[in-house]
Amino acid sequence: MIGQVTQRPARRRSSRRLIASSVAVCLLVVAAACSSSSKTNTTGGTTGGTSGGSGGSAANCTAASKIPSNIKSAGSMAAATDASYAPMEFIGTDGSTIEGADIDLGNAIAKQLGVTWKWQNVKFDSIIAGIGTRYDVSMSSFSVTAAREKQVCMVSYFTAGTSFMVPTSGGSNVTSLTDLCGKTVAVETGTTEQSDATAQSKKCTDAGKSKVTVLTFPDQNGANLALTSGRAQVGMVLPNTSQYAGLASSVLDALKTLDSNGTYKQILEKWGLTSGAISDFAINPASS
Repeated sequence: MIGQVTQRPARRRSSRRLIASSVAVCLLVVAAACSSSSKTNTTGGTTGGTSGGSGGSAANCTAASKIPSNIKSAGSMAAATDASYAPMEFIGTDGSTIEGADIDLGNAIAKQLGVTWKWQNVKFDSIIAGIGTRYDVSMSSFSVTAAREKQVCMVSYFTAGTSFMVPTSGGSNVTSLTDLCGKTVAVETGTTEQSDATAQSKKCTDAGKSKVTVLTFPDQNGANLALTSGRAQVGMVLPNTSQYAGLASSVLDALKTLDSNGTYKQILEKWGLTSGAISDFAINPASS
């Protein structure tokens, strides 16, 4: 997956959100990571390799820019995204086409690499485990974290916000995680919001306050949207095994080219996301 910098603004895939109820609160976060690699077949899938970055090396993330020969010869890459986070990635009005800012940017990167990305709609919490085996790359508003960088390679390409969403009528005043004590929150499974809410619950009880009740949903539609506040990195996720050595660096170079020729900004303008533009694209920025 290509990496958004750690959290995002008020857009579905701009960053994942956390919704609290009894009050409803929504916290958004996005991230990116690189995972283990494997050989790509002619249908854009992958064979061999190990999932979840097992056996991968950070050195493979920052290897000299060069598209792996097996990917180049196949001409396509299997790209995973959880298409439930507009405007970053979502299902279009035809009910089947995956659209969004991440999709447009991913396709532009693929063109720079001389290949095509074949998009697949995948549950968010299963993406990283499939990087390098089922999928060659992912862009799905992943927050860039050091923990994810241990599993995959992450290339940052966007900044986003962490947000909370409450009902317009009768909602509580929630502006930080500490305000969640005694409340029920809704989050998407496998997101940093889920981890944040769970960790906050322990902090609440340790302080003698009521726990946070965390409800998880299979996609962001279940947890709903949020308003922006805070900053985070959004990242693209790529395998970090030897078979994919050089791919992350090639993607980084492609992003720099798209920035210099104006394509990057044009895509963000199309989706109203220019406030999240960055110029310091990086590989595994959370660990650096």
